[in-house]
Amino acid sequence: MRAILTIARLTVAEAARRRILVVLLALTLVSVALTTLGVERLVTLGRASGDANELEIQVGVSQILILVAFMFSFVLAMTAAFLAAPSIAADLETGVAHALLARPIRRADYVIGRWIGLVVIVAAYAAGSGLLEIAAVRLVTGYAPPQPPMAVAFLSAQAIVLLTLALLCSTRLPAIAAGAICVVVYGLGWMAGVFAGIGRVFDAGPLVAVAEASRWLLPSDGLWRGTIYSLEPPAVVLVALGRGGPAADANPFFASTPPPLPFLAWSVAWVVLVLALTVISLDRRDL
Repeated sequence: MRAILTIARLTVAEAARRRILVVLLALTLVSVALTTLGVERLVTLGRASGDANELEIQVGVSQILILVAFMFSFVLAMTAAFLAAPSIAADLETGVAHALLARPIRRADYVIGRWIGLVVIVAAYAAGSGLLEIAAVRLVTGYAPPQPPMAVAFLSAQAIVLLTLALLCSTRLPAIAAGAICVVVYGLGWMAGVFAGIGRVFDAGPLVAVAEASRWLLPSDGLWRGTIYSLEPPAVVLVALGRGGPAADANPFFASTPPPLPFLAWSVAWVVLVLALTVISLDRRDL
């Protein structure tokens, strides 16, 4: 356990030394400032004109928050992928892994330590950035989503899924290739979710089956639905279902229900399974 915690601490220190965290923090503050200013202007103009009531304004703000969360989810996905991709691949290429693993450190401890360090970085970044955005929007509009902690938790879970996959790829591929593959897979997973929703509207059984299967192969899109649901006020769900019925689920920025418990359990099992495959892959690689 001491070896795992030491490697996790070194992973966090390495990210700080590269100034990745400083750059992310600066970009986050700029993004939060700009989006908050835009939301404040829209809400102020809407209230001044009298064309929209308070409920409509709150619904509009909730939809902007979901769009911001969507943008942030891709930023977080790329951050997770390109943080995790070089964490093992670069050590293998430069020989650092040879020096570490020549000591009495198990390869499993090395992988798990790297993973814990990356999870700490990504989760802290997601929580800090997400809650800061929500707090800033609440300050200028008076509106807060129903479940901010759950929204942040689902965003963090998305990133953890992707960084775990990137860690697995980094045991066999160069860092750039591993990161690029994970980002592309993440985008394809989101598109599969869109196809699943549209397929249900047109009763395209085979398309829905394939798209749903992809969600279980890579749980990121299902977790994204949890983020949406946590940011939606109940009025949006009731109105959307009343007007659109089942067709409302075809909207990639709407979720009528949170992810079911079996899916959440599978997401946890998926991460554990991929992490185990990472250990096996590194264990079978000649150093």
